[in-house]
Amino acid sequence: MSGTPIEREPPGGTVERWCWDFVRSCELAVKLDPPRAPDPTAASSWEAGALARRIAGPGRPPELRVAARAPRTPAPGALVRPEARARLVHTFLHHELQAAELFAWAVLAFPESPRPFRAGLLRLCREELAHLALYERHLARLGFAVGTFPVRDWFWERVVRCESAEAFVALLGLGLEGANLEHTARFATLFRAAGDEEGALILERIEEDEIGHVAFAVHWFEHLAGAPLDYERWRAALPAPLTPAVLQGRPLNRSARRRAGLDESFLAQLAAEPPTTARRPG
Repeated sequence: MSGTPIEREPPGGTVERWCWDFVRSCELAVKLDPPRAPDPTAASSWEAGALARRIAGPGRPPELRVAARAPRTPAPGALVRPEARARLVHTFLHHELQAAELFAWAVLAFPESPRPFRAGLLRLCREELAHLALYERHLARLGFAVGTFPVRDWFWERVVRCESAEAFVALLGLGLEGANLEHTARFATLFRAAGDEEGALILERIEEDEIGHVAFAVHWFEHLAGAPLDYERWRAALPAPLTPAVLQGRPLNRSARRRAGLDESFLAQLAAEPPTTARRPG
């Protein structure tokens, strides 16, 4: 569980301690519904002189069985079966958990970054947990519980390689959350075709929220880089060996990405990326 470098645990009552406890917890209840975080608008909620704490991996409750490889995505025709949709919902739920954990991780990893940025990371963490709760309730409606299916920590395996806040925003915000604009739109269509209107509406609501998350990433990438967002600058910020080819879905959700602040030049270059044989997040 220890990373490099990692210092003593943060003092109680701080945002940093809340992030520390959330990421490292091995209790399912804490992962699904952690206690209320300190008020990020209060200066006293932040640790003075915090040093970087780079947690190498999250605590994992025994209910969450981590697999080495992601299972195959069910074929669209299989989604008429509740179990097939439940497998996908369970995967989506775990994506949201990883994103929430990694936003908290970044608060600890980059204490030198602007406080408004770190406060924004805490807000996004809580929004990802709200998405997780939507998926958890829908999973129960389908007749399944959290932990029924194995999970994979694909996001964690890659995001902890980020050495700077700029790289973190490039990968998680512009990359993984950008790709989720495609995935939510695609699966909303598939769930609706399978007769699961409630699941489709949840996916559409999350897509709408993710537009704001990508817009946050655009803003802070430009601020941290000190220059307007440029496709090649984004590509260069991604930790090797990741490339933009794996950080998208097809077809591109151009309307959502434009609303998030990505211009036509960026989208054209993203769409022109050659297909990849690498396994996508699962």
